[in-house]
Amino acid sequence: MEDMQKKLQALSDRYQAFQAELGTAVEARQKLESQQQENSTVKKEFHLLDDDANIYKQIGPVLLKQDKTEAVMSVNGRLEFIEKQM
Repeated sequence: MEDMQKKLQALSDRYQAFQAELGTAVEARQKLESQQQENSTVKKEFHLLDDDANIYKQIGPVLLKQDKTEAVMSVNGRLEFIEKQM
């Protein structure tokens, strides 16, 4: 009887560990999906802009002017990275 209780306890512990691992994976996936959605929206907005439009990138408390081509490449790179992570 005691042997059976130990086995059940071990299985219960493994189940709880799997649940915690699943929760962590779900959180990470949701964060990646959120980032993917945000970057996809930015990419769509870039298509609406003229080639000579002013684009600024926030780095800390400062906004730095950025070339449209460079900005598009940066967003595309982030999207590729996110897709690989997912």
